[in-house]
Amino acid sequence: MELDEIDKQVVDALVEDGRATDRDIAAATGIVANRVSERRDSLEESGLIEGYTPLLDYDRLGYDVTAVFQLAVEGDGLDEVIAKLGSLAGITTVYEVTGDHDIVAVGKFTDTASMDERIKDLLTDDNVRSVSTSVVLNVVQEDAPLTLQG
Repeated sequence: MELDEIDKQVVDALVEDGRATDRDIAAATGIVANRVSERRDSLEESGLIEGYTPLLDYDRLGYDVTAVFQLAVEGDGLDEVIAKLGSLAGITTVYEVTGDHDIVAVGKFTDTASMDERIKDLLTDDNVRSVSTSVVLNVVQEDAPLTLQG
């Protein structure tokens, strides 16, 4: 889908505040509210906007341990490992990557014991050749929105 400037303005307004009403967006952008509504509907129907998700403060929820896992996978087990990671509690992000590792995953945990349990789940998987784990000391930036007109 090719986006014009109006679409980009609507998307950027929604990135800034996913709960913004059509009137809020109209006031911020100068686009008429019914036009904003049409564009939002079109963006949703095209699949460009897949939903609206709250941003959570994981620390306040007790998830103050973040770990980054780099996995090297044996043979053709990549799809299986990716599926397993997607179902494991605490794993929030999974990337298939190039380089020395095949997968990079990020997990959020309430304590180091639950992180250790996840590491052991990965290390005992026959499809996983190796796991390198880094514990995040400070979150500098996380889930930063990407604006289209930025």
